[in-house]
Amino acid sequence: MAQRKAFPLRLDPAVFDALQRWADADLRSVNAQIEFLLRRALQQAGRMPRPGVTEDRDQTPTGGSS
Repeated sequence: MAQRKAFPLRLDPAVFDALQRWADADLRSVNAQIEFLLRRALQQAGRMPRPGVTEDRDQTPTGGSS
């Protein structure tokens, strides 16, 4: 299984409560619900890399004057 990155997340209590209700309805944990929603948003925005494809992180700036 892929390694997971853990980090603290601060949420407005009303947002957390809404996420908790939604996660409960979908039989997920709040953490899994947040990851599900983030993945869906990334896919819809065309920003989710395909599995097995590493992102090219070219450090060369583009479009500037010399």
